[in-house]
Parts: sequence; C-alpha cells; structure tokens
Amino acid sequence: MSSILTNTAAMSALQTLRNVNQSLQTTQAHVSSGLRVAKAADNAAYWSIATTMKSDNKALSAVSDALGLGAAKVDTAYSAMDSAIDVVSEIKAKIVAATEKGVDKSKIQEEITQLQAQLKSISESASFSGENWVAGDGTKSVVSTFVRDGSNGISVKMTDYVLDSGSMGNVLFGTSTGGIIDTSTGILGTSNGSVGSVYAMDISKLSSDDIALALNNVENALKAMTSAGSQLGSISTRIQLQENFVSTLSDSIESGVGRLVDANMEEESSKLTALQTQQQLAIQSLSIANSASQNILSLFRS
Repeated sequence: MSSILTNTAAMSALQTLRNVNQSLQTTQAHVSSGLRVAKAADNAAYWSIATTMKSDNKALSAVSDALGLGAAKVDTAYSAMDSAIDVVSEIKAKIVAATEKGVDKSKIQEEITQLQAQLKSISESASFSGENWVAGDGTKSVVSTFVRDGSNGISVKMTDYVLDSGSMGNVLFGTSTGGIIDTSTGILGTSNGSVGSVYAMDISKLSSDDIALALNNVENALKAMTSAGSQLGSISTRIQLQENFVSTLSDSIESGVGRLVDANMEEESSKLTALQTQQQLAIQSLSIANSASQNILSLFRS
C-alpha cells in the first residue's frame, strides 16, 4: 500500500544515511587526529590508562633532566678529585726529593706550599649548582627514578652519597658553619701524627725520620683519594645506566600508550573510502524513496 502521509521507505533510507554520516564523522575524526581514543567517551578504560601513563612519562622526563644534573655534579667532583690526586702526587715526589742529603728543604717546601694552596683552590672550586661533593659533610642525593608500584602508589627514588670528612674518608676537606672550607678536616686536612696533615705539613722543619712519616701520610692520603675517586666513578656509571634505562622506559611507555589510543591509519583510510561510498548510496536511496510519492500523482491524471 502506498501512502502520502507515511513514507516508510524514506524513513528507512534517512535512518541509514544518519548512521552512515555518524560513522563517517567518527572515522574523519580518527584520521584528522590520528587517535581512535581521543576522549573518555571513545573508550573510558583505555583513555584512563593512557592519561595516567602519559602523566607518568612526563615525570620520567623530569627524572631524566634530574639525572643529567646529578651526573654533572658527580663529574665535577670526580674531576676535582682527579686533579687533587695529581697535585698530591707532585707533593709526594717533592717529599721523595727532600730525602736526599744536601737538598735545601726550605726551597722544596716553597714548592709544596704552592701545591697545598692549589689543593684548597680545587676544593673550593668543585661546586656545581651550589653543591660541592669533595668538601663538606652530610649526605648528597641525586634523583634515580620515578616509580609507580602495584597498588598505584608513586615515589621518587634517590641515590645517596655520604660525605665523610675523616682522614680516610671521601672528601678533601670538611666544612665549618656557613660552608667555609675547614682545612683541619678531611683527607688532606686531618692531622696524622707529629708531621701534621698533608695540607699543613712543613718538611723544612722535619727530621729525616719525620720526612719518612710525612711520605707515608701522603701515600695514605692518595689511597683514600683513589678510593673516593672510585666511588664517584661508580656513581657516575650508575647514573649513566639509569639515564639509558629511563630513556628506554619512556619510549616503551609511549609505544604502549600508542597501542591503546592511536588509530590504524591504513584501516581508517579504507573505512573512510567505504563510508563515503555508502553515504552516496544512502543519499541516492533517500532521493528515490522521496520521489516515490510523486508517482502517485500519475494515478489521478486523466
């Protein structure tokens, strides 16, 4: 039965066209944004996971920057320690020279005094971003990583380096109140018996036996400095490994998020072409359905 009041065919064609247009709009959004989950309404679970992981990835980026800052601090300390080892080795050579009979010890001491002053200069200069890891006491820390555990608790892990201003510690000198270099503490400042510290010793006033003691004290200081340099080198290696790990982890998270929310462009391209064809056919069907009522007029023509 044909009716001029209710065009069932047109209603069906219009519904089909509406569905096709809605699908086409969604596919065009995927193609233009590159995302199949751009908002929570697209897929609440995936959107929630992706949003959280993107936030964590930003935190990891901050960790990477902090690791770079930490590496600079450690490298500065290592360079200072390495330079100080060279200077103390020079002092050792001067003391060995002073053991020879007939040598003017006061002249050798003049050279040693200049080397001792250089040791203090190195210690004072070995500061990066306001932190000095070769002079002082306390604990120094650098950020290691950002962690989200199984219960969704978050934390920032640190790598600690404890400064020890003893004679066999890991700093050249300690510091007094206000951060001023204390030349009576640390590997170079702590007194070692009658000959005093490496920094304060004066071989021009020492007997042959005392010079031997001074040489032994310098050798012990070199051992402690070498050990401190090894510690700094180990931390530097750990930071470098952590930097590489954080970079790889960040890439993995970004890739994982992409798997959840990124659109498959080959698939979306195929769908777009198919939906455009369906849209054209739906429009044609609607046109045919709308023109059907016009054919009724021919029944009333004489």
